Amino acid sequence: MKQLAALFLRLGITAFGGPAAHIAMMRDEVVDRRHWMTDSEFLDLLAATNLIPGPNSTEMAIHIGYKRGGLPGLLTAGTCFIVPACLLVMTIAWGYTHYGETPQVAWLTYGVSPVIIAIILQAVGKLTRSVSGGVTSTFIGLAATALAIGGVNELALLAGGGIVALVARRVAHFTVAGIFVMLTVSAATVCAATLAAATAVPVTLTRLTLFFLKVGSILFGSGYVLLAFLRADLTERWLWLTEQQLIDAVTVGQVTPGPVFTTATFIGFLLGGWSGAVLATLAIFAPGFIFVAVTHPLIGRLRGSALASDLVDGVAAASLGLMVAVTWHLGRTAIVDLPTAALLVASGTTLAVWRPNSTWLIVSGAVLGWALRGGQG
Repeated sequence: MKQLAALFLRLGITAFGGPAAHIAMMRDEVVDRRHWMTDSEFLDLLAATNLIPGPNSTEMAIHIGYKRGGLPGLLTAGTCFIVPACLLVMTIAWGYTHYGETPQVAWLTYGVSPVIIAIILQAVGKLTRSVSGGVTSTFIGLAATALAIGGVNELALLAGGGIVALVARRVAHFTVAGIFVMLTVSAATVCAATLAAATAVPVTLTRLTLFFLKVGSILFGSGYVLLAFLRADLTERWLWLTEQQLIDAVTVGQVTPGPVFTTATFIGFLLGGWSGAVLATLAIFAPGFIFVAVTHPLIGRLRGSALASDLVDGVAAASLGLMVAVTWHLGRTAIVDLPTAALLVASGTTLAVWRPNSTWLIVSGAVLGWALRGGQG
């Protein structure tokens, strides 16, 4: 428990960059450094995480805690990963409500973002070598990357990856064209969100809690998907937040360490003060603990079934494709000039040659960001 608490408290304080970066850092810690599991076991946890709704990196931390220490480990890892970020976001939200603006953190993201890209790329490269399935898995990963960059729903791609792996390994002459058609058809079958007329609804702690409980129970995908949920209900339908407040809330969730879903903490504070922040946080993260507790014991049985094993392999390959797509999107905003490009190359080289703890690279990126940009504003 002490090892889990120490690791995930540190990650909760230093894990910048969103779910893909968090997962990359977790892999570095539990596979390369501590040898708590193999890459294959880590990928099984990643696939299981992607099959349930909720915040992916947080659920990955919870899965690791469960594997290492059972139910006490589940609670320890998840809580230690979430709490530091929530306390920081509450503090920022308090300042925001008093001063009306977010902290100036452009210098921080300028230096840290290229380092995050390098960390994710290294993790993707290592995890790719552990994915079984040969040509089929390679195609699933590449197709998932291309379709995700094109804007296809993440859940559709994960489902499509599992279906393709199941069919391709049982039909000897299943063509590449057929695989592509199946992926696109799976993506096209995702239900569109229903539209609702804007209606001013009074804010109450009960409504706030139930809303974030719903989001934590049904939301698949990244923080960008969370933004769509928040905007549809809180801004357009119920008129609880302005567009600028919503943007500020998502920005704080992304630039602070730990889970991106701490956006809920920020919004909860804006709408309900300290009580709102605590309730919104508990509501959006609680379903993840329950889903992991229910599904984790089934992972070994899934691997014992040929059918389920093929499904998990397909989902794992699609998960890696999604990580590559996230890296592409992040890279377009992170690599903006020659210094950031140089920092990406230097970080990648350092990781490949010396394999330092990724936390120190992030700290170094923050220091360089301050040196290059911090003094300008």
